[in-house]
Amino acid sequence: MTYRIGVDVGGSFTDFAVLNEDTGRLSTLKVFSRPDAPGEEILLALDTLKARDGMDAAEIAYFTHGTTVGVNTVIQRNGHDIALFTTRNFEDVLEIARLKIPQIHNLYSVRPEPLIRRDRVFGIVERTLATGEIAEAPREDDVARAVEEALAAGCKGIVISFLHSYRNPANERAVKAMIERLAPGLPVVSSADTWPIIREYERTITAVISGYVQPRVAHYLDRFETVLRGRGVACPLLITKTNGGVMGIDQARAECVQMILSGTASGVIGAGYLAKASGFDRIMSLDIGGTSADVAVIVDGTAQYGVGELIGDFQIHVPSVSVSSVGQGGGSVAWVDPLGFLQVGPESAGSTPGPACYGRGGTKPTITDAMAAANLIGHMPLGYGAVTVDHAASRAALAPLAAQLSTSVEELAGSVIDISVSGMYAEVSALVSRFAIDPREFHLFAFGGAGAMLACFLARELDMKGVVVPPTPGVVSALGGLIADLKNDFIRTTYCEVTEAGIAGLLPVFSDLENAARDWLKTQGHTEEGEIRLSADMRYLGQSFEIETPLETVWLTAGDAAAVAGAFHREHERLYGHSDETAAVQMVSLRLVISGATPKFVLQPAPEATGPAEPRFHVEGWFKGRTWVTGVYRREELAAGHEFQGPAIIAQDDTTTVVPPGFEVCVDRLGNLVITKSEL
Repeated sequence: MTYRIGVDVGGSFTDFAVLNEDTGRLSTLKVFSRPDAPGEEILLALDTLKARDGMDAAEIAYFTHGTTVGVNTVIQRNGHDIALFTTRNFEDVLEIARLKIPQIHNLYSVRPEPLIRRDRVFGIVERTLATGEIAEAPREDDVARAVEEALAAGCKGIVISFLHSYRNPANERAVKAMIERLAPGLPVVSSADTWPIIREYERTITAVISGYVQPRVAHYLDRFETVLRGRGVACPLLITKTNGGVMGIDQARAECVQMILSGTASGVIGAGYLAKASGFDRIMSLDIGGTSADVAVIVDGTAQYGVGELIGDFQIHVPSVSVSSVGQGGGSVAWVDPLGFLQVGPESAGSTPGPACYGRGGTKPTITDAMAAANLIGHMPLGYGAVTVDHAASRAALAPLAAQLSTSVEELAGSVIDISVSGMYAEVSALVSRFAIDPREFHLFAFGGAGAMLACFLARELDMKGVVVPPTPGVVSALGGLIADLKNDFIRTTYCEVTEAGIAGLLPVFSDLENAARDWLKTQGHTEEGEIRLSADMRYLGQSFEIETPLETVWLTAGDAAAVAGAFHREHERLYGHSDETAAVQMVSLRLVISGATPKFVLQPAPEATGPAEPRFHVEGWFKGRTWVTGVYRREELAAGHEFQGPAIIAQDDTTTVVPPGFEVCVDRLGNLVITKSEL
């Protein structure tokens, strides 16, 4: 027997998807995450799989792993203290940012505090010109002074981001070498080596986020690898990437920013694969874990990609699956602000101690506690038997806030749910505007430990076509890791006009990128040729921002400037409704993506229903400000063709689906729950 395993480590639970390559059988498992002892959850799962399925660690031939440790670190702002070394007189780069407030229509909106305090930003005397010429090299005594001051301030890492290093990284690399001599073992991140893009703030914040999460991510990966090797897992260890692909664990340690949306991106890839196989061509994925809610747009099984994705309060500018992450997860804590208003998140109870209703020592009220207090979850064990919900504990956790706000526990629970959905609604509305889509044409594809719990509430507010809950919604991110391809991005700043001469000058650049890409694929152990996709960041000469435009490699090799310019004109027309084919076009950067295909599993049809769906029992659930008699169903007892009306609660090992009044449920041929609005 040989097995392929996909793992997703979230803030509360760690999910496993296990494919038996000999039988084609797919099995799943969910255990508590152990942020206090990374890797222990892996050992527990391997022991469980051995006892349950007879799987031996030596039989594992493929192991992919996604984690939310990076994004959770940024959202919760619990990364290590780090310093920023920047060009002298440019120390305010993080404070100035883009001079934009987060919510342009809210005059009270406040820009977030930078991840690095101003007193931990140090100017270095150096200068690289916009042409790439080194006008002034850094001095070691100046760097030594900055290192000494950074260490005295308690910094445990340094990020270097100098002016124009995207053109020439020599000064950044020289300072990095100096720091490594002056303070051996101190983590150092260079913006030019992280993602060498034009624009100082975008390059700097991307490097800062990488440096901010690096110590925590590196510690986690070290522990993860040690545990697996010690248990006898000998296959290469792959990590899911922000761009929806996978990479080796050594690259993940060195390039933490590439896995900042690791678990999130693999969830989107998994959702796209499952939705396309099920016949849903337009979906918005909703992945809710213990710490965050993540939303993405997927059309015909393909996720939307871009740069500038929001990670908590900040944008990250590496190529990534376009996901919006907000601080409303199942473990997000409810609290009352100084003005007496109820708030939810971004603090999360995580898995340790977790929500109060988990019985693991938690006392703070969370979204999960609100659902339990409303009697909407916990009527059967969760997490493959790992959790038996304590309804009394959830009510006790909410009671102090209810007293403070002079309301009942049930009404407070309903308010916590409403506020969490409101936060998601605001973020999804921005995503809808960004991609110019109509939510009424889309299904909400719900997964993650808490996605199905809240999906109907959000879909109702967005007036969406319906909700789809796959057969194993709690482990979709782990499934995504199983089908994700090897994938890596490469970029080079070009700054040339799209003319015959300009395109001819790109041939050496393209050749360098292609060689680097194919070498990378070989280092990942992929023996086949791989697929290369080419694009360029282009704009009309004089414009301030670029559009990423897909290109054909033959256009470059043939020097066909007209074809390159034409592709840009068409893309500009598609996005903005107009173009100017007489205007000069400038190429700012050339991008190349290489991918190597991995095997995919095949979905099996669900058994056909032989009778009506029957609830196990009924409970009183709190919806719309009052109690409703609510049927409780067991997911594995539902078959293709079953239909029933809400309100309903559908319990299964990895999650709970909550169906409010005004919705009806139908089980499709692959066992998906398709939930649509009905008349009360």
